[in-house]
Amino acid sequence: SGAQANMAVYFSVLKPGDKILAMNLAHGGHLTHGHPANFSGKFYEVSQYGVSAETEQIDYDALQKQAEEVRPAMITAGASAYPRIIDFPRLRQIADSVGALLFIDMAHIAGLVAGGQHPSPIPHAHFTTTTTHKSLRGPRGGIVMCIAEHAKAIDATVFPGVQGGPLMHVIAAKAVCFHEALQPSFRDYQRQVVVNAKALAAALTRHGYRITSGGTDNHLMLVDLRPKDLNGKIAQEVLDRAGITVNKNGIPFDTLPIFKPGGIRVGTPAVTTRGMKEEEMLDIADLMNDALQNRDDANALEGIRGKVRELTRRFPLPN
Repeated sequence: SGAQANMAVYFSVLKPGDKILAMNLAHGGHLTHGHPANFSGKFYEVSQYGVSAETEQIDYDALQKQAEEVRPAMITAGASAYPRIIDFPRLRQIADSVGALLFIDMAHIAGLVAGGQHPSPIPHAHFTTTTTHKSLRGPRGGIVMCIAEHAKAIDATVFPGVQGGPLMHVIAAKAVCFHEALQPSFRDYQRQVVVNAKALAAALTRHGYRITSGGTDNHLMLVDLRPKDLNGKIAQEVLDRAGITVNKNGIPFDTLPIFKPGGIRVGTPAVTTRGMKEEEMLDIADLMNDALQNRDDANALEGIRGKVRELTRRFPLPN
């Protein structure tokens, strides 16, 4: 899937021991961007960049200086938990200045890119990968796109390098996914995803929750629970009992352990697919806050779960 796509990019142009500069998982990156537990962290010499402690956004000036010091063969960008617009032209400028290849993993924002709600990395990157099952709303799978000079190397790396036979049913499903992404309604959907995310972030802020970086530009937000004397593990489990799905997530400069991190990651693509809009985001924020405030009250949580059922019944899953 996406990890295989990323593997194909690395294997097509890098040798074991080559230097890569990639975003720190703890600051919103991804396992395949050089985490020591992943193949990318085992095969390559990895340096990691992150976000500014002041803004909780990528500091491109600091990244430029780090690139000049590291002199990587490749700069990897993209994220799994970063709520702001990524400056792809600046990343290409930094990569060119040190003679590095630029690899963008846009898995989490690909639907927004296709829908015109986030700038595209494709004009700027040597390699771009994505999954098809996140914001693109398609089947589980991956794609690799690259400039022409690397195409043969990518093809040979995918097969026979890292993959066996093709899954034709998944290829067919990708075609349906791409067709849907070309429709005007998909642009409307992605626009609403972003509007809903901003509305939900603002509503949670009014309930006293701190949103990292002060808000969101895309489909997700990171909620810092530490000021509420909560951790992400507790919040995830409590909200699950109330019928609300989020995931525990580390936040930049987290002071809590990774298995009981300081935050949760919340996204709006699924509820937007059901047809929910800004008014429902306010309801969701109220339900989340009620559940977290009554986390030790089983009867209260069951009552909130009933309200969640009522809300979802009004917005059934599409056929």
